[in-house]
Amino acid sequence: MLWALSVYRIAAGKPAFCYNYYSCGIDFSIRSAFQVAVAMDLSLVFSLLFLSCLHGVSSDSRYFTSLFTLGDSYIDAGNFVIMAGRMVPPVPVWHDKPPYGMTFFGHPTGRLSDGRIITDFIAEQFGLPLLQASLLNISDVSKGVDFAVGGATAIDVDFYERNKLVQFKLLNNSLSVQLGWLEELKPSICKAKKGCRGCFSKALFFVGEFGVNDYNFVWSAGKTEDEVMSHVPIVVENIVRAVERLINGGAIHVLVPGNPPNGCSPTILTLRSSLNQTGNYDHMGCLSDINRVAMHHNSMLNASIGALRGKYPHARIIFADFYEPIITLLQSPNQSGDVNADALRACCGGGGEYNWNASAVCGMPGATACNDPSTFVSWDGVHYTEATYRYITQGWLHGPFADPPILSAMGH
Repeated sequence: MLWALSVYRIAAGKPAFCYNYYSCGIDFSIRSAFQVAVAMDLSLVFSLLFLSCLHGVSSDSRYFTSLFTLGDSYIDAGNFVIMAGRMVPPVPVWHDKPPYGMTFFGHPTGRLSDGRIITDFIAEQFGLPLLQASLLNISDVSKGVDFAVGGATAIDVDFYERNKLVQFKLLNNSLSVQLGWLEELKPSICKAKKGCRGCFSKALFFVGEFGVNDYNFVWSAGKTEDEVMSHVPIVVENIVRAVERLINGGAIHVLVPGNPPNGCSPTILTLRSSLNQTGNYDHMGCLSDINRVAMHHNSMLNASIGALRGKYPHARIIFADFYEPIITLLQSPNQSGDVNADALRACCGGGGEYNWNASAVCGMPGATACNDPSTFVSWDGVHYTEATYRYITQGWLHGPFADPPILSAMGH
C-alpha cells in the first residue's frame, strides 16, 4: 500500500509519499449506514449470536477446521511489523502503536485497524482461533496462520525495482513469496494427516486482496491510466496461478477478494488534491480514474475465476466483492439526500480535508483518533474500521457481496 511507500521514503530521508491505507474515515455515521444498508442482516446477525451463546461456538464450527490467508495489509495480522523490525536499520512502523487495536483488543496487534479485520470475523464464524502472523513461528499452525504482509504485491517486487517504478528497496513479500512460506509450513500443517490433500480439504484459503499495491506503485511513478490498466492482466494472471497452485496442492475452498474503491481513499484523495483534476471526481468525491482501474481489475478477476470453476469443478472458488460494500456505505445519504461530505474522512489522522496528513499518520505524534470508530468507514486513511470489516464479512458470508456466498459454497 502507499503507507508502505512512506515507510521506505522516510527511512531513506525522503519526503513520505505515504500511501497510508490506514483509513477511509467518514464522519457520517456508519451506524446510520448500517441502519440503512445492513438492516436486513440484523435479524440474522442476532440469530447467529444467540446460537453462539446457546452452543458456545459458531453453528458452523465443524465445517472449516483451518484458515490460511495470503494477502496484504487489509488482512495482515502482524507480519509487516516483524519484517520491518528485521531490516537493518529497522524500518519505522506506526501501526504497532496506539490507537491501533483500541476497539477490540485494547492494544496494537499488528492489524491495520481499530479492531478486528475480515479474517478475524471469518475465524469467529467457524469457531477457529484468530490467526497469528506466520513470521511469529508459532508451534501449532494446524488450525491456520496468516501469511499476509502489508505492502505485498501480486507481481514480484523485482519487477518494480528493475523497471524503476519505485526509487527504494521493497520488502520481499509478494504473492509468490507468501506461497513459498506456505509450502515450507506444509509439513507442520499436515503432520497429523495423510498428505495435504486430506489436510486441506476442510481448510478455507484467502488469496488476497492483491493488486492494490501493484497499481499504486505504477500510479506513484507518474504513469497514465492506460499505463496502469496495462498491468491488470499480469496481476490477475498471477492471482489465478496462485489459486491453481493451491487447488493442485489439495485446497478445495478458496476465497479471492477483488480490489476496493481506492479512489475513495482519504490518503489517495489527499495526495492527488494538489493536482488540477476537477473533472476526475465522481458524484461522491472519489477519483474516477483510480476506481476505473479497480473495477476493470475486478471484472477481469471475476471472469478468470469463472473459468477456473470450469477447469476445477470439484473446487469451490469464491469471488469476494471488496468494492461494492465500501461504495454502499459511502453512498449512505444524509437527511438532504446528498452524500455526506465527511464520508471520505479518516477516523484516525493528523488533520486536513480528509484527516490524513503525511507528517502525522495514525500512530504518529500529532495524530488522534475519533471517539467512536464505528461511525467511520475508514480507520487511518487507507484501511477500514472494525465496523466496516464486519459489514463486509457479513456480505461475504451470507451475500450479496460474494459469488457464491461462503455459507452457500459450503452447501448451506
